[in-house]
Amino acid sequence: MKRSVTLIFLLASLVGAAQRDATRTGAAQRDTAYFIDGYHGGIYGHLPSWQTKFMVEQLAAHPGWKINLELEPESWDSIAKSDPVSYAAFQRLITDQSASGRIEYVNPAYGQSYLYNISGESIIRQFDYGMRRLRRHFPGIVFSTYSSEEPCFTSALPQILRSYGFRYASLKNPNTCWGGYTRAFGGELVNWIGPDGSSILASPRYAVEALRPRSIWETIASSNSDEYVKAAFDAGVSHPVGMCLQDAGWSFGPWLRGHGYSPTKYETWRGYFARCSSQPTDWRLSQEDVLVGLMWGAQVLQRIARSVRHSENLLIQAEKMAAMAGVWKGAPWPGTSFDEAWRTLMLSQHHDCWIVPYNGKPGDTWADKVQRWTGGTDARADSIIRSSSGSGPGWVRVYNTTGVARQEWVRYGDRQFVADVPPMGYTSYRVDSLRVAPRAVRITRAADGRVTIQSDLHTIVLDPLKGGTITSWIFDGRQLVEPGKGFCELRGNFYNDGGFRSSVETPATIEIQPDGSVAVSGQIAGHPFTQEITVRQGEPRVDVHLRIDWKSSPAIGEYSDAPKDQEVRKAYYDDRYKLLALFPVNIGTAKVFKNAPFDVTESRLSNTFYNRWDSIKNNVILDWVDLEGDAAGLALFTDHTTSYAHGDSIPLGLTVQYSGNGIFYRNYTLNGPTELNYALLPHTGRWDSARLWTAATKWKEPLIVGTSGEGGSRSLLRPDPGVEVSSVRRDADGLVVRLFNAEAASGDIRLHLGFVPREAQETNLDGRKLKSLKIHRDRQGAWVRLDIPHFGIRTIKFEHE
Repeated sequence: MKRSVTLIFLLASLVGAAQRDATRTGAAQRDTAYFIDGYHGGIYGHLPSWQTKFMVEQLAAHPGWKINLELEPESWDSIAKSDPVSYAAFQRLITDQSASGRIEYVNPAYGQSYLYNISGESIIRQFDYGMRRLRRHFPGIVFSTYSSEEPCFTSALPQILRSYGFRYASLKNPNTCWGGYTRAFGGELVNWIGPDGSSILASPRYAVEALRPRSIWETIASSNSDEYVKAAFDAGVSHPVGMCLQDAGWSFGPWLRGHGYSPTKYETWRGYFARCSSQPTDWRLSQEDVLVGLMWGAQVLQRIARSVRHSENLLIQAEKMAAMAGVWKGAPWPGTSFDEAWRTLMLSQHHDCWIVPYNGKPGDTWADKVQRWTGGTDARADSIIRSSSGSGPGWVRVYNTTGVARQEWVRYGDRQFVADVPPMGYTSYRVDSLRVAPRAVRITRAADGRVTIQSDLHTIVLDPLKGGTITSWIFDGRQLVEPGKGFCELRGNFYNDGGFRSSVETPATIEIQPDGSVAVSGQIAGHPFTQEITVRQGEPRVDVHLRIDWKSSPAIGEYSDAPKDQEVRKAYYDDRYKLLALFPVNIGTAKVFKNAPFDVTESRLSNTFYNRWDSIKNNVILDWVDLEGDAAGLALFTDHTTSYAHGDSIPLGLTVQYSGNGIFYRNYTLNGPTELNYALLPHTGRWDSARLWTAATKWKEPLIVGTSGEGGSRSLLRPDPGVEVSSVRRDADGLVVRLFNAEAASGDIRLHLGFVPREAQETNLDGRKLKSLKIHRDRQGAWVRLDIPHFGIRTIKFEHE
């Protein structure tokens, strides 16, 4: 009897559940889902000549269709010439920029960059130049929503977008996740909160928006499947939305073509947000919630990343030098040269350069384009710096483009001396009185071959019998090297050449160079390498230049992979098997901090390793990563965006090389030598009190040596400590200065001026005035006060007196 009752109860429960499911399914089918359709691409990526005509015709043929665009802004210059009829028709269609309009431009960035892999200032210029170019073609265009087909996201976007007038953002990229995706989080809407506290209303990748099984590029939202929409309704999402920005050149028209959940309504993002009234969840998105992975360590990507970083740094310095020359000498602003230099740099930051560098015809691949583009940027920036640094007999003039005073070694001809330069200014030295200062760095060689480098801050010992690694490093009375280990060891899995190989297997030679650096020459798996290590008196940072002269193209990684669309396991992800430069730090349990554009993140990862597309971790190093123990820390700086390693008995490591099959079925081989720069900076205290962001800026913006016919010392700008001078440029009315509060605990910031402006205004990034700033004067000169929260950016416009 008990068994019968149990069966009856179970049967009744199943019937009731089925009835509830039927009711819920019926309700769901009566509710509307939404879909974001449109196109991404451009003349550099993919945009056939018929695309504009096709969009016009398809919009006419499908009255319910709406499109969202992520087309390279420069494309419209070509379209206007090649197809003026369709261009004019499209101009008429895009006129309606209301919530009921049928076309929204969702990513105006000039070069469609991934954003997380470039500088914060570059991100600002991507939007600035892109929006200005689009307004030439579509004067009434409104930028309401930021959205991208690729994972073009970074944590600091809310304040940038809001300052440009955006109201909404999407954190979805369901159809093109080859390079990654954001962490699934929340329901219908979130307040995406950035590191400075700014927020923007956003559509997240829902917690129920799973990655599609047996796929390496999609989530289940890419086609509004029944599974996806019903899961969203069940999770309380009242207006489920899917998305696919088709490749320009796909000739499908409306993407769904009658498939997927019904009814589904096509919308623009601004139209979708206008419909949603649900209460958003606050989400303080971390940079580690941007789950991205590229071919880190592949030589072609490494070269692209180094070229882009070099151009970024050089161009910012050129702007600052030209601004100083304009204020102090009345030199004209080379606006046309700067516009073209930024244009080619922004194109080299295009996501396709980084994810498909081999695509294109021989001699005109993305990698080839990057070398031409960054080469053009560098040539213009170098020319501007030379003309701005002046010339004349009698004096050596040393320029500082950062916002902090600096006392550093510089070289003029065959003379090396210590220059003392004020913030954002210069100091002049008479040539005939210039004396070579004693370096005071002592380098000795022991009978057993070990070399000791000793300065006022460091005592470093290198052992040639252990591959030339640093086996002892005393800083601030502490031993930095883990006992029995060595810094700067190269180690990786050469799976066709004996498995894991290390530079400590072969004795190295250590030579003392004429400039005072030390050159360590050794071998890794039979391939010669040199690491030049430079220590300077009074400088806590130690610089390293690494060159590997490959005799062939050995395979380096976990195993020989044959990439397949449905195989989520990938050999090219796991950094444990790549060639790493290792730094076993003797600080015990450590916290990990790493910088990102206008942000610093405390890592939540127990380790940085993953080997599946569906398990990506953000192990990206932009400029630096820092290990912080209870009493000491070590920061690793890199001259290019790549990945870092840490955890699971693997010490802090910099990814140096991967060689083998990779993304989009390409074989990433080695072609010629590998060269890169990195630096190590030991410190005490937290990263912010140790001024690591400032130290990285000084490394990226070295002192510039020129000549002059007169002496003197001047400073243009001096912010409070911990505040970066992100950029300085001129416009028709005066000087435009951007500050970034990287390290200052207080938001009450003073900016001291080396000139007296007529007016000072705080503006949005697009130039809209926010408020006037009072110009204070005291015995030290003029200054203005600003409220800049931690990780906040502020733009100030100074009009001439």
